[in-house]
Amino acid sequence: MGRVTARRRARHVTADDVVARPETLVVEEPLEIRVNGVPLTVTMRTPGSDVELAQGFLLTEGVVSRREDILSVRYCRGADEDGLNSYNVLDVTLAPDVPAPDVDPTRNFYTTSSCGVCGKASLEAVRLISKHGPGDDPATVRAETLSALPGKLRDAQKVFAATGGLHGAALFGCDGSVLVVREDIGRHNAVDKVIGWALEQRRVPLSATVLLVSGRASFELTQKAVMAGIPMLAAVSAPSSLAVDLASQSGLTLVAFLRGDSMNVYTRPDRVKN
Repeated sequence: MGRVTARRRARHVTADDVVARPETLVVEEPLEIRVNGVPLTVTMRTPGSDVELAQGFLLTEGVVSRREDILSVRYCRGADEDGLNSYNVLDVTLAPDVPAPDVDPTRNFYTTSSCGVCGKASLEAVRLISKHGPGDDPATVRAETLSALPGKLRDAQKVFAATGGLHGAALFGCDGSVLVVREDIGRHNAVDKVIGWALEQRRVPLSATVLLVSGRASFELTQKAVMAGIPMLAAVSAPSSLAVDLASQSGLTLVAFLRGDSMNVYTRPDRVKN
């Protein structure tokens, strides 16, 4: 399996000195996801929890909706320059009654560590995805509980503490209990890993939970929360306008600028209790 960190030398420059020293960096490698042997997408990710990543991606793209839709997930031979298995190719075999996604080589169905599924952020996509929304979820969370979540996420981000180069995503119960934390160089991958864990545990839809992300709340991250049935998405940074629109239409509570004891609640504020 791949390493999550690597050592590289750098010249540390200050106004008074220049020092050559080794630095710990996050590993970034491509992961190709195949479905029934057919290449579907490639994402630049930090190795680790790859099976969760693939399962979470397929769920949030609507390819699967439950763990039973997947028969197996296995690494394929993807040899590196030394002829060894690179563990950078995963093949997901779907259950016989689950239709495989249509793969059009001209369709832009490609992911990177910096964006979600390129080209999906359209008003039509918002309308389609909002049908899966968690609007009926009666869960509520106290504001003081939300305020404590970023600290819990930081404490659990071991690789970030060593490198400063990873996004984090965490799933919490409404009482603030930590269910799962995942890190990745791509924020979308970190969320897919969390949702893939939940799918593996047969906990989807994720009612009565809070998804916290370490960066901003984009449309793609909001889409993933909605598709997983998560009633509340919280972010330490800003939301996008389309993220707020999707959250409003789907009944998702969207909290952003969650810093210290303050926050902005953009949609469904009835779930946040003082």
